[in-house]
Amino acid sequence: MKKVLISIAAIAALSSAAFATVNSQTGCGLGSQIIHDDSSAVMLALQATTNSTLGNQTFGITSGTSGCKKAKFVMNERAAEFVASNMDQLSREIAIGQGESVSTLAELLNVENKAEFAAALQANYNAIYTSEKADMATVLDNVSTIAG
Repeated sequence: MKKVLISIAAIAALSSAAFATVNSQTGCGLGSQIIHDDSSAVMLALQATTNSTLGNQTFGITSGTSGCKKAKFVMNERAAEFVASNMDQLSREIAIGQGESVSTLAELLNVENKAEFAAALQANYNAIYTSEKADMATVLDNVSTIAG
């Protein structure tokens, strides 16, 4: 039982913390709202379990409720697939600040000012591609941070 609780606490600490505004270990959501004590692994596990069991953390992130910060971009599967299949081309176009791939990504992310979006990506190229082996998730996270 102790191993299960430690495993749950570890998973909770690693999941969704990037979107958190209430608790940096379990994130936002009803669990973090009603269980304020985050001093032990058991309490963190209860927060995470409440968040995931009730499915309210995802709703909170997209709607900006339950102590969650509403993301400017809601990453969708189409954007993830596009970035994954166009990593090289997208990298080149972000470096020059324009191109069909950058425009398509802006469209998939519902960006209104595409020129400003492309310029921001170009100016922050090294923050988006933090290594030569940057993966799709890292690139999308960095794009949303910079453009958001």
